[in-house]
Amino acid sequence: MKVETRSIEYIPAEERHGKARDLFPIWFGANMHITTLVTGALPIALGLNLSWSFAAIIVGTLLGAIFMASHSAQGPKLGIPQMIQSRAQFGIIGAIFPLFLVMFVYLGFFASSGLLAAQTLSSLSSIDQTWSILILNVLCFVATIYGYNLIHKMQKLLSWTSLIVYLVATMIVFQLPLPSGSWTMGNINLPVFLLAVSMVATWQLAYAPYVADYSRYLPVTTPTSQTFWYSYACTSIGTIWMMSLGATLTIAIPNVLDHSGGNLASLFGGFAIIMFFIIIFGQLAINVFNLYGAFMATITTIEPFIKLKVTPKVRVGMIFCVTVVGTVLCLLGQSNFLAFFLNFIFFISYFLIPWTSINLVDYYLLRHGHYNVKDIFDLNGQYGKVNWIACIAFIVSIFAEIPFINTSFYVGPIAKAFHGADIAWVIGLVVPAALYYFPMKKKLYIEKDTIEKVEKVQ
Repeated sequence: MKVETRSIEYIPAEERHGKARDLFPIWFGANMHITTLVTGALPIALGLNLSWSFAAIIVGTLLGAIFMASHSAQGPKLGIPQMIQSRAQFGIIGAIFPLFLVMFVYLGFFASSGLLAAQTLSSLSSIDQTWSILILNVLCFVATIYGYNLIHKMQKLLSWTSLIVYLVATMIVFQLPLPSGSWTMGNINLPVFLLAVSMVATWQLAYAPYVADYSRYLPVTTPTSQTFWYSYACTSIGTIWMMSLGATLTIAIPNVLDHSGGNLASLFGGFAIIMFFIIIFGQLAINVFNLYGAFMATITTIEPFIKLKVTPKVRVGMIFCVTVVGTVLCLLGQSNFLAFFLNFIFFISYFLIPWTSINLVDYYLLRHGHYNVKDIFDLNGQYGKVNWIACIAFIVSIFAEIPFINTSFYVGPIAKAFHGADIAWVIGLVVPAALYYFPMKKKLYIEKDTIEKVEKVQ
């Protein structure tokens, strides 16, 4: 297995390989782990019964996955990582602002997933949880060095093994006795339901900053529709399955989330070691995603200032630095994990969603997928240093979301008026789309008109 030689640069045609169906194990496997399962418990924690929790999981997933898969479809066309493409909207320097925030996203998920994996390993063995964190993060570090091809191989193995093991787990879990009324539809608590939908949709939107990283090696001739639907279907199936399992476990087994991995594995009795292996492998795999994405984001952030050639030594050094930061966060977050994760998943949504909206509007509605990739790496190219239209739309949209926010540490005035309903993610999609689309369309028209006049003169 060769160490990946590419980082943020364009993938030339002769290095492209694979088919759209290769995205099945990537995005199905990316959700087949207990971090997804824990997220599925959150609607129950908010007070919904099992029926309405399932409904929130399905609605939130199907809505959020639209945007996630739309980002994935950009990969084969552009052949570059997702976040560096943001330079076409924000400018070479302007893109650093969302990039900086995205690095927190990667590191936060790295810490939360690492904690769950470490809890599982410690419950399986006599290894202290701190040492479990260190051991597992070293393994993630090594796998991330090898990069794209190893990640695809890991996801294929994870997808097929987890498919079999979680089928058995699902049959066991759905035979557990449930409290009466768990499946009763009854009256819906709409504010809580909307809050749960928001949380689940955010799960899918959190993939947006790195989803195209795993489709950028596909041939440029790969149909956009295939890239979209393989990504959409596979992430939806994996998410709905695991979150529904998590919601059911939370109802059936009190305090299951205290040690989610160990409690889930214990259902297998004498075969618990198999489930322990799948859980730990799943957490390792998703944390390699997070580490790989954080590495890409770091390179993209510093590249405009230092024309850094990413040699194997530089690659190892930068991945090591990111691993250290993620490990420190993981160690600091050992206490009160669920509260930590709940706060984190809401925090990221308010910063990621406006970026998603601006990126997709630019790609699908304004430029229709046509970009000068060379200029994306040129500080003096056509995309400029800072595109104030995108930057202002991004910042204003974040402020527009604040009154609609409902988190454990802050509830906005409009969220209070809606009895706790959180629709900030909808505001974060609609507001930046309008603020960016109209002035940017005018700017592109003027630029095109100017170019045509110059060409006529020549």
